[in-house]
Amino acid sequence: MAIKNSSSFNLSAAPSAFLAQLLIISVTVLVLIWVLHFREGIAFNSQNKFKIFNLHPLFMAVGFLLIAGEAIMTYKILPAGNRKLQKGGHLLLHLIALICGILGIYVVFKFNNETSGKHLYTFHSWIGLSSVALFGFQWILGFFSFWWPRAEMGARARLAPWHVFFGIVIFLIVVLSVETGLVEIFTILVLTRSQEALIVNFIGVLVLLFAVSVGLTVILPRSYNY
Repeated sequence: MAIKNSSSFNLSAAPSAFLAQLLIISVTVLVLIWVLHFREGIAFNSQNKFKIFNLHPLFMAVGFLLIAGEAIMTYKILPAGNRKLQKGGHLLLHLIALICGILGIYVVFKFNNETSGKHLYTFHSWIGLSSVALFGFQWILGFFSFWWPRAEMGARARLAPWHVFFGIVIFLIVVLSVETGLVEIFTILVLTRSQEALIVNFIGVLVLLFAVSVGLTVILPRSYNY
């Protein structure tokens, strides 16, 4: 049986990209409700140390994951004729996501230091730290390969498929990090049937849907040609 390409199904990236924007808004709102209403707020310095920890899911889920996903989709959502704008947006959004990831790691280390907690003893912490490190390496490599004016065109062409592949892999690792983080928090807080438990679960579901929508946006053509 012949395998049909994506255009054979009358599909384009526009619907999935639009869905991704709705999911970005939804996840952001739910995370803010969770940390501000149910978890007592956020702060870089506070006598209530959990306010410091609350910055961790905010930076990692909203700042790191969602902005990274938006950066991946820039080539499908920004004007097609302006390649420089697409590359600049892709680079800048990834840099913002990386900074948020670094801050997310910083605040959880700060929280553990100030509460005499242990560092890096769970699978989630291993995956989370690895995702930020891989993300940073990917950004530096991408900058010097595709943005640095002295990079050779031949080298760019050879690296492009691998840059895309490893970018998607790292994004999926970030998704895994966020999902395992939600499960870990759910377990530590011993959440049961409550409004907070529903919000945490819905954040997990919407994050998964966001990952799917980003993936569809990447693989589908920009527009469907009849």
